[in-house]
Formats: sequence, C-alpha cells, structure tokens
Amino acid sequence: MSHAPTHQDWLNRAAQVHITTGLFIDGHSVDALAGETFECINPATGTVLAQMAKGQAADIDRAVASCRAAWNDGRWARQAPRARAQVLLKWADLVETHSAELALLETLDMGKPISDMFNIDLPEVLKTIRYFAECIDKIDGAVTSTDASALHTITHEPLGVVGAITPWNYPMLMAVWKLAPILTAGNCVVLKPAEQAPLTCTRLAQLFVDAGGPPGVFNVVNGMGAEAGKALALHMDVEKITFTGSTAVGKLLLGYAGQSNMKRIALETGGKSPQIFMPDLYDFDAAVDRAVGGIFDNAGQVCNAGSRLLVHRSLHDRFVERFVERTAALYSPGDPLDPATTMGPLVSQTQRSNVNARIARALEQGAHQVLPALGAGLNAAGAYLAPTLFTQVRQDMAIVQEETFGPVASVQAFDTAQEAIALANDSVYGLAASVWTSDLQSAHRMGAALQAGVIWVNCFGDGDMTQPFGGYKQSGNSRDKHKDSLLSYLQTKSTWINLA
Repeated sequence: MSHAPTHQDWLNRAAQVHITTGLFIDGHSVDALAGETFECINPATGTVLAQMAKGQAADIDRAVASCRAAWNDGRWARQAPRARAQVLLKWADLVETHSAELALLETLDMGKPISDMFNIDLPEVLKTIRYFAECIDKIDGAVTSTDASALHTITHEPLGVVGAITPWNYPMLMAVWKLAPILTAGNCVVLKPAEQAPLTCTRLAQLFVDAGGPPGVFNVVNGMGAEAGKALALHMDVEKITFTGSTAVGKLLLGYAGQSNMKRIALETGGKSPQIFMPDLYDFDAAVDRAVGGIFDNAGQVCNAGSRLLVHRSLHDRFVERFVERTAALYSPGDPLDPATTMGPLVSQTQRSNVNARIARALEQGAHQVLPALGAGLNAAGAYLAPTLFTQVRQDMAIVQEETFGPVASVQAFDTAQEAIALANDSVYGLAASVWTSDLQSAHRMGAALQAGVIWVNCFGDGDMTQPFGGYKQSGNSRDKHKDSLLSYLQTKSTWINLA
C-alpha cells in the first residue's frame, strides 16, 4: 500500500487479520490442557475477536518446565553475549517489519487508537529492545582489593526462570519493558499477559523464535490472573515475579512469594499523580495542553496519569476554562481504527462500569462535574467514555485519593507551595508528579519534596531509556527501563579464592 492507510484500509485489514489463539510453549502454539477458552472482545464494538486458550495451573507447570529445561541446558544463558544481542536485535527488526500487524492486533484487542500505536507504542517497543540488546556486554564484574593471599571476584549471573505478569493498558510496551532486560540478562521467562488484551504478547513470542531465540526460553500462558497468574507466582521453580498492575494484586503477589520459595517480587503498581501549576509558570497554554494530555492520553488508562491537577488559586478559574476548551479540541472518543481518532474506548465494559461508579461516587460526595462523561454518540456496544473533569473537590474524596484508571481528572486550588506539596504527598501512591514553574529554586525545592519516583518539571510524561521508571510507597518497589532494570534480573556472586 503506497499511501498512508485510511480508516477504510484498516477496517479491511481488520476483517482479514489472523489471530493466534493458543498458548505459546516450547516454540509452538498449543491448546490449554483442559481445553478451556475465554473470549477476547473488541472494546470498540463489543464483538468477540477470538476464543483464546485459557491456561491454568497445569499449563503454567508445563511452561515453567519448558523454561527450566532451557535454563538447565544453557541454550540461551550460555550463548556468548553478542550472540544473544544479535538475536534481540533481529527480534526488534522483525517487530518493526510486522508493525502494521502488531498495531492492528493491539487496537482491536485493547481499543488504543491506531495512530497512537504508530506514534507512541511501537517506537518505544523498538527502542526498548534495542537499548537492552546493546547493554548485553556492558555488565562488568569486579576484582576487589584483598590481601595477597586471596583473589576475590564479584560477578553477575542470571536468576533462572522469571515470571512476568503484564497489564492491559500498554500490552506490548509494558511486556517488552520486562521481557527485554529479562532476556538480555540470560534468563528464561514465562509471560502471563492481561486476559483483557493478550494478542500482541503471543505474537511477540513467535517473533522471538523467528529471530533465532531458542524454543522454551520465552513462553506465553494466557489466562485469568486468579488462576494462571496465581499459579505462576506460587511456582517453586520460578525465581522472580515482575508485575505491573493494581496495588491490590501486588500485595497478593508478595504473599504468594512467602507461601512458596521466597521468590523476588518486583512491583510497579497504582498511581494518583499530581500536576502542580505555580503562578509563575512560563507558558500557560503549553502547561494546560500537557495537563490535558497527562490525564486523557490512552483514555486515562495510565498508571502515572496526572489525574490530580493542583492549580494556584490565582490561575484556577482561567485554568479550568482553558482545560475544558482544549480537551474538546484535543480529545473526543472515536473509532480507534480511524487514524484521526485521538481517544479510543476503555478496555472493556467492566472497566467503563468501574469508572462510572467512581464518577457517581464523586458526585455523591459533592464534587462538581465540569466535563460530562457521555458516550459521544458512538457504537452503544463499545466501552466509550468521554473526558471528565471535577472541580470543588476535597482532599478526603475518593476521586482524589483512589486510582480511577480512566479519563477522569480533578482540580484543586492552593495558595502556597507548601500547601501544594502537602496536598500532592497526601496519598498512598508515589509513582510520578510534575511541577510547572519558571523559578529554578522552586523547581529544585519542590522536586526534592515530592514523594514520587519520577518527577517532571515543566513537562509531563517525558523521558527516554535512561530514565528509571517506578514509584514510592504503594506504587511499587521496582524500576523499569534504564540499566538498573537489567541488573535487577541478575544476582551477585562473590568468589573468594585462597591463594596461600
């Protein structure tokens, strides 16, 4: 196709798309042992895309055994680092070659606008794989200064079999944030994707094998979190679980580690990120536009979504007016297969019901709704929800304290920087925060005072692979991206050699 695909082009492709419905174990697509399936539903239309194999504990056992065999014979871990790097780089090349297929699968599966897939998700997927592939021979050990009678070395080794449980809001990208460093480190991995959006994860595993990755090194088991996810977390042959998702599930995983083999648990969980707008911000219009994007990108289904807008009282009314105006211009729900669409549906009707319940609770508690949550006249079977904004909120309201995971924001006025910091930090979460100010001293002081793992100044959501991503408090205990992520999938060995 010589031209950029149109809405009709994507509709035509969608009608012919191939979906792999099986689990992916030992390099092959296989049925679940019990023969059970679950529906994969297009959230834009409510139609069933496919019946996916529903993995359970026995399938997790099979996938882990496959990984353990691959680990024991060293078919991946004992390859020369540059040889593994070449497989990973080839994997990235194949993902790029199949970008249209992957973008279409994820748009159908999760409702993400097709333009977002090409402009945001896929470029980041490729950067992630290539970044970690180039880190593969940059891991150094050490020889320490000891007495001449001994030689002491410190080396880093892979863990073995790692379980990855990934979310539905960025199905492919969040998976690759974990898969790339896991595989770079030399581990084998069983991936349990979110049951709401599994399609691209299975395809990633197939492409890894096509790139020369040995079968058994990267297995995928689709299924329910309470069944397959729990079985993976309790498995005695899994050395680590890495998870992105809700704080409630993260707490369960910590318990499963204690009940099993004390495996390592890496968590990136909920968020309720504040965006602070000081009276001296240097570009009001740019700040409002980024505020709008900070909450309504991906239909608000972002763990670090900037859903708490803390605005200096002198700017409050003007800010709200401009925010409403720019939201209408920038975000309106539409068919995600239309390249002009800037906002797709929520991932499911269940998620829309959850968000609607939180909107209703905010109204019951006295919040004032400025932007409506209406379906914008789209397919009634779709899980659409228009951008929503509340003013006149209090700090004790659920809409301020609890993660909504949808296109819902609240605005609070403050009078001093100290008050803004206090409001921002009054949360069980601490994933991200931003400050908008033209004062360098204020930027440094407020950035240092904010209790969050990622701080943005005069921007929101910016970053690259050099940026560790993760939170404080109940937003988790791990970091994705950055070389630190790679090191977290290695263990340290101390070898003391007596030379006397």
